[in-house]
Amino acid sequence: MVTETTAKTTCPSCHAAVNERDEGATCPQCGRRTHRSCWEHDGACCMSSTCISARLGSGTLPDTAPELAKLAKASHDSDRDLWLMVAGGILVLIAAGALACSLGVPVNTVLVFAVVIAALAFDYVNGMHDAGNAIATVISTRVLTPFAALLMAAVLNLVGALFFSKVASNIASKFALSTDHITPVMILCGLIGASAWSFLTARWGVPVSTSHSLFGGLIGVFLLNGIPLNMKYLGLLGFFMVVAPLAAFIAGWALMILIMWIFQHTSPHRVNKGFRIMQFISSASVAFSHGANDAQKAMGIITLALMSGGFLHVADVHHLQVPLWVKIACALVIAMGTGFGGMRVIRTLGDKIIKLAPVHGFAAEMVAATTIQIVTHLGIPVSTTHIISSSILGIGASRRLSSVRWGLAANIMLAWVVTIPTTAVVGALLYQVVKMLFRL
Repeated sequence: MVTETTAKTTCPSCHAAVNERDEGATCPQCGRRTHRSCWEHDGACCMSSTCISARLGSGTLPDTAPELAKLAKASHDSDRDLWLMVAGGILVLIAAGALACSLGVPVNTVLVFAVVIAALAFDYVNGMHDAGNAIATVISTRVLTPFAALLMAAVLNLVGALFFSKVASNIASKFALSTDHITPVMILCGLIGASAWSFLTARWGVPVSTSHSLFGGLIGVFLLNGIPLNMKYLGLLGFFMVVAPLAAFIAGWALMILIMWIFQHTSPHRVNKGFRIMQFISSASVAFSHGANDAQKAMGIITLALMSGGFLHVADVHHLQVPLWVKIACALVIAMGTGFGGMRVIRTLGDKIIKLAPVHGFAAEMVAATTIQIVTHLGIPVSTTHIISSSILGIGASRRLSSVRWGLAANIMLAWVVTIPTTAVVGALLYQVVKMLFRL
């Protein structure tokens, strides 16, 4: 339990101890001591709960808080408009498809085009969902403002997505034993189920795995139609779904223990000041790694649709090359999703799970970036949500178990568990409805 004396000697900005020998500032309102660098970084404002509540009531906030509040309010206010846009977009696409078919455009061509649009929409939701994965910690520690962090993440998502393609080619060629009987409408129904679940959970602020959503949607449709799944490849995916987050948790805990041992005789203020600079690098690494792995999922789906629709002929699926235009399109869309969405998930990961100082943010991000890069080079699509969340939990556990809000973490993990069966059922039911309506 934190006593009143302890609270007064703890910096309300970085949550590190303020010793008598440290240069600091005293808040004239509440009397709390703050590190001088934290005081200047926060615009000469005290970040204690008492002072923040007072400023909220009077309408005045420190430099970073109004920006975060403005973005969060804009996200909340735009929900209804976004739902209307999504519904309107679906209606426009249906009307455009019907018109194209009436003008003599082959149905197969229309369906492949629909899959491309749906995959890009899924890619956008992915970027919106996983914006928090790349930059939640750097915002929570106030190393970057929300706007600067989102801009950095969007640019590096774009760059990372253009560098790799092994994950995409594996999804397109190894998900099923044979792609001969896969049709664009199957892929479309699986995608719609995955996108709906991902969008709903993003709106609720729950960082579930878009990867699991995608795999669940496709598995449900393929099982319904008797498509032979590549159980060896799916088993490999399942293995890394469990091992990668577990490894991130253990590595996060071990790295934080090591850092605390190395800097045990250094004042917390000096440690956090140094790691503020290091966190620029770690946060950028996570953003790049996220683009390198997650954008390839939509690339793989579009490539599979092109193959099933007869628009991409591959002599040997083991040497499948993702078309350049597919890479560019997916990279741009995931960057847009990261740049324009995700404030709720940012707030959940960066604030509600555990309060982070720069040293903790650096450790969590470096562990996550390293883990994602390893599996990306192996050609394995993983959940960056799982990995960054697990690394943050590992960092929290290294401090003390009570510092992590395990109740919220348990709710997030429950959402992970139900994602695959939920999207599988939704995708299968959607395909069954489409099959009955259009007599496929």
